[in-house]
Amino acid sequence: MHIEIDRDVCIGAGQCALAAPGVFTQDDDGYSTLIAGREDGGGDPMVRDAVRACPVSAIKVTETAAG
Repeated sequence: MHIEIDRDVCIGAGQCALAAPGVFTQDDDGYSTLIAGREDGGGDPMVRDAVRACPVSAIKVTETAAG
C-alpha cells in the first residue's frame, strides 16, 4: 500500500489522524502527515476509513505489488 497526501488540498481537518492515529498525525501547522515508518500504512485496517473521512479527498491510497 502506498499513501499520498496532497498538501495543496489538505485543510488540516484532522479526520485522518482521528480515524487512523497509528498512521496519520498533524504537523506543527495542523496539516496531515504520515508518521515516520508508517508510509505504507503498516497494515492498519483504519487507513481506508481515514481516506473516506477526509472532507477534501486529500489522501490517496494505491496498492503496491508484493515483491
